[in-house]
Amino acid sequence: MPSYAALGDLLEPATTVLLTVECQEGVVGEKGALPELAAEVRSSGALARIAELVDAARASGIQIVHAVAERRPDGRGANRNARLFRAAERLPVRQLTGSAAVRVAAPVQVADEDLVVRRLHGLSPIQGTDVDALLRNLGCRTLIVTGVSANVAVPNAVFDAVNRGYTVVLPTDAVAGVPADYTRAMIRHTLSLVATLATTDEVLTAIARRRPAAAPRPLRPG
Repeated sequence: MPSYAALGDLLEPATTVLLTVECQEGVVGEKGALPELAAEVRSSGALARIAELVDAARASGIQIVHAVAERRPDGRGANRNARLFRAAERLPVRQLTGSAAVRVAAPVQVADEDLVVRRLHGLSPIQGTDVDALLRNLGCRTLIVTGVSANVAVPNAVFDAVNRGYTVVLPTDAVAGVPADYTRAMIRHTLSLVATLATTDEVLTAIARRRPAAAPRPLRPG
């Protein structure tokens, strides 16, 4: 794991963005389409840690971007070129535009200043979406990647971000996939080669150290 000083160098609020990947009701919610994944992200504490990271980042002036996967009711524009996409069409809960399934799930909070980017196709929250352009317009240099799943979308996000020149920080306990041991293997043997790994607590500490000190309150005359 990196030192706090190294993380502090990377996590300059003006040039850092925190990305949540598919933290939506239809994926990680208790009544979502993928019960095993939803159970893992909740029981592991990953979802709660994502919410904590979002709140801390926002308080420090770090921009939050929520990446949501959805589809039109008629399926127009959606992929059908992989088994994963065809299976999704048969799930009892579908990620339909405008439905509760595509709302960011509690306890993760969405503020007015957050950006929500929705995609109708593909596997990545970055490739083929507005995310890259938004990051560049925001002056982003470091992208904190959180969310699900370590099986598909999270690795896609990490690789796409690195390929576009961003430095990626991955809070290893704020991502989830199934089975849990696969997530650990993916992080150890693959994502560790391209991302800076840290725990949520390490990221929170580094963010707190970059937060400007509050101005002292003026003394009232006695």
